[in-house]
Amino acid sequence: MILSQPDGSADRVFELGDVLLACGKTISQARLVYRQFGQLNADRSNLILMPTSYGARPADLAWTVGPVLDPDRWCIVIAGQFGNGLSSSPSHGGMGLAEQGWVVRHSDNVAAQKRLLQEQFGVSRVPLIYGWSMGAQQAYQWAVSDPKAVQRLCCVCGTARTSVHNKLFCLSLRQALTADPHWTGVGFDGVPEQGLRTFALIYASWAASQQHYRGLSENLEQHVEHQWLPHYRRHDPRDLIAMLDTWMAHDVAAGGDLQSSLATISARTAVVAGSHDLYFLVDDMALEAEAIPGARFHVLESLLGHRAGNPHSSRPEQQHLRRIVDQLLDS
Repeated sequence: MILSQPDGSADRVFELGDVLLACGKTISQARLVYRQFGQLNADRSNLILMPTSYGARPADLAWTVGPVLDPDRWCIVIAGQFGNGLSSSPSHGGMGLAEQGWVVRHSDNVAAQKRLLQEQFGVSRVPLIYGWSMGAQQAYQWAVSDPKAVQRLCCVCGTARTSVHNKLFCLSLRQALTADPHWTGVGFDGVPEQGLRTFALIYASWAASQQHYRGLSENLEQHVEHQWLPHYRRHDPRDLIAMLDTWMAHDVAAGGDLQSSLATISARTAVVAGSHDLYFLVDDMALEAEAIPGARFHVLESLLGHRAGNPHSSRPEQQHLRRIVDQLLDS
């Protein structure tokens, strides 16, 4: 079902039918919501796929079109992962949480995206997958699951396996929500305002660097109230939990040897770390890049922390990302 013309001004819905997940549960009448910018060329060789990051919807990442990705040259498809509130999510009533045995893995997201590209666009080999944070996780999963399907890979501020330390961060966010008085053990019987505020405080403390907060001019609590809480309050808290569980479960090696799995990637790859990222550390990302044949490793020098990879309001980081992407696409 198409809800818009390919100018990215509105969402499109790709109906998947019933989807069996890796956890053994089935999403009834699953859907994937996406936006398209630019036109697919005659030989279908100019498509860029961008999977969404944590909590993001396609509209939230549309700023990249122009500053980072050229819509005059490329057909850019931003695809929402399961659990983001637009694509199939617990809030739709057709999915549960880990407490009921539901855990979406990135292999599930990749399988849905692959169907979207093949059935809607007629594309079986993707010129570039570009992803930030959880979007980078999905990009890695694509390249390991089906190396021949990916020509180029740009992974920004995200890793191929969620580290133990990063899992602690996700668990703290999950605990913030499930410690709220409205948590029932399987869901919520009211809006978890206390849990959401704690969630926003934790997220704000990690997503930007310590150096960034030194220059904060407004009251800290007001900063979180105005800049962070609205982004998470717009979500059903069950969806926030579902995406956290996907994040924690992420491992392209499925518990096996990560270096060997990364060595199977045949795509021309750019790995981009943020110099002050507290989630996905420069050293961790550099080690993964070393395991990928021919990969180029870049560091975004920025005090924005993790958000350096999603610099919607910062021109220097945008320009740096554009140079990396253009270099990769011209190779």
